[in-house]
Amino acid sequence: MRIVVAECAVDYSGRLSAHLPLAPRLLMVKADGSVLVHSDGGSYKPLNWMSPPCTLTTAPAEGAEAEAGASQVWTVQATKSDDQLRVVLHRIISDTSVDLGVDPGLIKDGVEAHLQALLAEQIDLLGPGHALVRREYPTAIGPVDILARDDAGAAVAVEIKRRGDIDGVEQLTRYLELLNRDPLLAPVQGVFAAQEIKPQARVLATDRGIRCMVLDYDALRGVDDPSSRLF
Repeated sequence: MRIVVAECAVDYSGRLSAHLPLAPRLLMVKADGSVLVHSDGGSYKPLNWMSPPCTLTTAPAEGAEAEAGASQVWTVQATKSDDQLRVVLHRIISDTSVDLGVDPGLIKDGVEAHLQALLAEQIDLLGPGHALVRREYPTAIGPVDILARDDAGAAVAVEIKRRGDIDGVEQLTRYLELLNRDPLLAPVQGVFAAQEIKPQARVLATDRGIRCMVLDYDALRGVDDPSSRLF
């Protein structure tokens, strides 16, 4: 990773044309070849960039650009198109290169698999007397996250999402249609469980007789006790 802070002007040409006038900016050159131009704002989004595959070449500024105070010019040329990013650097404030190595990737906390495992361990959160039958209960169109029995022995199918939307309700509906064809399971109740359930999904679930359940990830892990809260 090369990180350069410099006063620069940037021109992009190709499918469209764009110009950034002379100003201090952050330039990032990544190991994959991508070049990004950032300002001190706009959160994570660069002002302009070139994605790989592309080639970066540098050369001393010449002619009118050199007379105007430019020291060097970066030309970033896309490999598969005519798109080009041209960076004219004037005063270089900082130029640092760091080998970041191979990134291990993002490890998400609170993903659906974690929620499923925690709810299976605390199956009584579905209601007193509930018992786990199994996780990933197989059907012809995919596994149901959790199959349980309530205190009366009735089957309960649970679909778990981090964010519950209409597609999740539709998915659970399809599972219920298949499970209810099995005389050993029917009638099967449905529970749609998520950390956040969108209003439209809640309305659809209620209309189809599916119970909604909001999961508190911290409470499931024992990090937060809801009963101890004042509000």
